Amino acid sequence: MDLDRYRIRREPYYRAVGKEIELFTAAWSRRMPMMLKGPTGCGKTRFIEHMAWRLGKPLITVACHEDMTASDLVGRYLLDPAGTVWHDGPLTLAVRHGAICYLDEIVEARQDTTVVIHPLTDDRRVLPLEKKNELIEAHPDFHLVISYNPGYQSVLKDLKESTKQRFAAIQFGYPEAPVEAEIVAREADLDAETAQVLVRIGQRSRNLKGHGLDEGASTRMLVQVGRLMAAGVGLEQACEATIVLPITDDPDLRDALSEIVAACS
Repeated sequence: MDLDRYRIRREPYYRAVGKEIELFTAAWSRRMPMMLKGPTGCGKTRFIEHMAWRLGKPLITVACHEDMTASDLVGRYLLDPAGTVWHDGPLTLAVRHGAICYLDEIVEARQDTTVVIHPLTDDRRVLPLEKKNELIEAHPDFHLVISYNPGYQSVLKDLKESTKQRFAAIQFGYPEAPVEAEIVAREADLDAETAQVLVRIGQRSRNLKGHGLDEGASTRMLVQVGRLMAAGVGLEQACEATIVLPITDDPDLRDALSEIVAACS
């Protein structure tokens, strides 16, 4: 099968903040399963897109959710005019043909679903298809990557230790202010001074984490604010639409966020 449609044609912008590119490249050379850890909107998905482009490998992304079954990952039999036909799932496609498979926010998936990846994360590198009575040996270029937000972990929604310990990990976070301002300015096509204002808003909103907010404004949110402003929307209105209203329904927290915006503007 041709995985050409999964190749990334243009370089996704990514601003390195440490040695993450070198570490991932080394892990890929050994096909070591990787876990990207960090809060939402901090650049994990952009990073893996950039690395797939840099390595010249197709990238198959799966957005995990609580209703996802093992069949959604590996495949299932479906009816068509010719009868019952097997259709590979995204994980199986990557395993057979040699792509990077990225399971985004894997903690959202049910634990009985995620165990299907275990045989792929050790020296066996195999994927059992029980419904087909088939055992697939992973293509030499297959590489498994997952993302994980520890901030959302709970007793009911966390990775098993037996899963976590199969991966090497790269920790992501929100960049230092000058770097984050550079990213926001580049992604939203803003001037440096406006980008710095947005970063101050983001940093102050993050101080509310643990005081009613699960997360403050992410770098992705700040870019969205900037894009609205670049389209002619004022700062306070843009912040309300992309930060204040999306991240909380609590009136007091919304007032607190609006005060942060007003104080920084």
